[in-house]
Order: sequence, then C-alpha cells, then structure tokens
Amino acid sequence: MTSNLDRIGPRLRTARQDHGWTLADLASRAGMSISTLSRLESGRRQASLELLVPLTRLLGVRIDDLVRPEPADPRVRRAIERRKGMVVAPLTLADSPVQTYKITFPPRATAPEPRTHDGSEWFFVLSGVIRLRLDGVEHHIAAGEAAEFDTRIPHSICASEAGPAEVVSIFSASGERIHTH
Repeated sequence: MTSNLDRIGPRLRTARQDHGWTLADLASRAGMSISTLSRLESGRRQASLELLVPLTRLLGVRIDDLVRPEPADPRVRRAIERRKGMVVAPLTLADSPVQTYKITFPPRATAPEPRTHDGSEWFFVLSGVIRLRLDGVEHHIAAGEAAEFDTRIPHSICASEAGPAEVVSIFSASGERIHTH
C-alpha cells in the first residue's frame, strides 16, 4: 500500500498538468499554499483527505484514481498451442472478455463438418485463402479480407488445399471455447 501512496503526488501533478494549470493556479483554486501543493506533488508531504478532497474535485479525478495500483504487465505470455495441424497463438490475456488469436490453418482438401454454437466470430486473413463454409455455401476469403458471422449458423473454417492460411480471429467467449479447444 505504501507504494500506492507514493504515486499520489505524481498522479496529482499529471492531473494538474492535463488541465494546463500551474501550481499557483491549482493552489489558489483549492485554497492552499503553493508550497503545500508542491510538497504533495513531490511526495515530501503526506496526503490527507483534508487536502485531497478539494484537489480531486477541482481536477475531476477520484481519490481511488490516485491510489490505484500500477497496471499489471500488459504483455500476453500464453503458450502457443498446436492441435489438429493448426497453430493457435493467443493474442489476449486469458481473462479478456473477448478472445483474439492468430491461427495458422494447414492446407486441407476437404472442409471439416459444420458446427453450430452460441456466439459470434470475426477473422481477418493475413495470408493464404480461408474456406468458410457458412450454412452450406462455401466462401473463399483471401488475404486482406475479413469475415464476420453468427456462430449459431452451421459453419466450418479451414485453409484451401493450395496452401496454409493465417488469420487473426476474434471470438466471443462461447466461440473461443469451440474453435480453440
């Protein structure tokens, strides 16, 4: 918690600067001395509710915003999986509300059997050609093209037999469970 309290001063300074205000501008509006505000921002004065409440009101921030923990490391460090000839690289954190993957499909002579499930799916073809069979109609989606569909419609997805295809695919939670597991 101490490190969160250490962030109050720099966060106050950032909020003040975002408003384009000088120390004198904010101190005057808040009814405190420039010295007090300067010491708060530099961490040389301990923050109290008596000082923070008027500052946060003027700056349009919540006290919670000043003491929130630093954000976690944003990098996605999930293992690449290989299954049924596909290479599936997760591009989002496991607990993200929408899951995004880079998927490489191997070439395939015949399309897999269509399936249905709750959800929706969107994909963008990075390379190759994807065969999207949607409700009995086969669509060839080439590099640079995208497709979006309701996964309650019978569908199957694979690369053409000419070569592998690589896509970035975004799934709702139910679509992710079906297509990547």
